[in-house]
Amino acid sequence: MNNIDKACMASNSAGVFAQGYFTYLKQVLDSISPESIDQLVAEFEAARAAGSTIFVAGNGGSATTATSMANDIGFDILKKTDTDKPFRVMALTDNGSVITAIANDVGYENIFINQLKIHYRPGDKLLAISASGNSPNIVAAAEWVKQQGGKVIGFLGFSGGKLKEISDIILHVKSEPGEYGPVEDAHLVLNHILAHWFQCKLK
Repeated sequence: MNNIDKACMASNSAGVFAQGYFTYLKQVLDSISPESIDQLVAEFEAARAAGSTIFVAGNGGSATTATSMANDIGFDILKKTDTDKPFRVMALTDNGSVITAIANDVGYENIFINQLKIHYRPGDKLLAISASGNSPNIVAAAEWVKQQGGKVIGFLGFSGGKLKEISDIILHVKSEPGEYGPVEDAHLVLNHILAHWFQCKLK
C-alpha cells in the first residue's frame, strides 16, 4: 500500500485526506533538486537560441502535461512577452489521426518514435514524461533520439525506471510505485515553473 492509499484509509473525510495529500505533495516536490531545474532551464534556453524543437511525449495524464507544455511554453510565452524568438515546443500527443494510424499499422509502442523519424532534426531534444520511467513507447523514442546524438530530458517518478539511465537531464519526483497523482501533479508544476520563469525573464 503506497502513501496515498494509506492516507485515504486513515482519513475519516475527504477534507482530512486532502490535507494529507497536500502535505505529501509538498514532500515529493521538495525531492526535485534545484540544480536539475537550472539544467532544465538551460536546455530550453539553448534550444530557443538555436531554433531547435523540443518534442514532448507522455501517456495518459502525462499526455495532457505534454499538451499543456506545448501551449504554455510555446504560444502563451509568445503572447505574453511578444518575443521575436519563441520556443519551438511540439507535443507528440496531439495528432489523433497520426497516433491511431501508427498504433493500428505498426503498434502502439511506435507512436512517438515514428513521428520523430518525420520531424526530428539535429539539435532537437525530447522531453520524455513517464511516472514509471518504463513506458515502452517513451523508452523507444528516447533511445532513438540518443542514437541520433540528441538530448533527452526525463520528467520521472517512482524509482526513475529505464529512462533514468537514458536521460541527460533528470527531473525526478521521488515517490512510491503507483503514486501517479502526486507525480503527475509535480510534473505539471514543473511546466508552470518554466512558463512563469520565461514569461518573467523575456518581458
